[in-house]
Amino acid sequence: MLVTLNDVLKKARREHYAVPAFDCNDDLLIRTILDTAEEKKSPVILMVLEHDLKGRGMHYISSIIKGVANDYDIPIVLHLDHSVHFDFVKSAIENGFTSVMYDGSALPYEENVARMQKVVKYAKDRGVTVEGELGHVAGKDIDGSSQGETFLTEPEDVAKFVDETGVDALAVSIGTAHGVYVSTPNLKIDRLKEINRISTVPLVLHGGSGTPVDQVQNAIRNGISKVNLYADLRIAMFNGVKKSVTVQKRIDPLPDELFEETRIAIRNVVLQKIAMTMSENKA
Repeated sequence: MLVTLNDVLKKARREHYAVPAFDCNDDLLIRTILDTAEEKKSPVILMVLEHDLKGRGMHYISSIIKGVANDYDIPIVLHLDHSVHFDFVKSAIENGFTSVMYDGSALPYEENVARMQKVVKYAKDRGVTVEGELGHVAGKDIDGSSQGETFLTEPEDVAKFVDETGVDALAVSIGTAHGVYVSTPNLKIDRLKEINRISTVPLVLHGGSGTPVDQVQNAIRNGISKVNLYADLRIAMFNGVKKSVTVQKRIDPLPDELFEETRIAIRNVVLQKIAMTMSENKA
């Protein structure tokens, strides 16, 4: 069933687990994620990036998720991830997304606030929840380009930002990075504790892939309620495709045979992330 961020994150914050949030763009990912989450009775957030919504992607992907959501007995959030264009936000809401993220984290504070206010008003008038970001999580974009420097979230800005924008969830920068790590991160848990003490809304950790499990769980125990994940899924898909090539015994395998190893690899990652976020049996 389709729900909003508020329907899953408030409970997660109270009970000290996080909801796994997976970027996805096709049936193979969507079906495997949802089947696995339902098996483990875990709420789940299916996120889609602007990159995958261009052309017919907006209608295609949203139609798949909306079409199957009621067949699953778990809460499912359909979430626009890292949008930097207001027109994309509007289109996502018009196409049934239940949650949106506008990423103004690279902007000066006042401009970030002004743009977030516009997004929040449009979304909340239509019953859609909004995630904002304060501070900036760097790393690699999906095309391999740099996302610039990391700027840690300043605790003293949090209460003001949440109050001025009205966001429902806040992504914070505490030492993670997008993409594949080149060195092991060291999350700033003391800073997170201070942010969580101040924040009136659930907190989000971007760059969950590759972050050591003990650090992620420590972050969850200290205020993180949503963990974003994508790079680990992409790595699993790549490894699954490579294995499929080696195990096929015929030149015309059926699609379910061809993609079986990839599906298994994705499922294993989803199982690991549900365990990491401690969301099993929380649906």
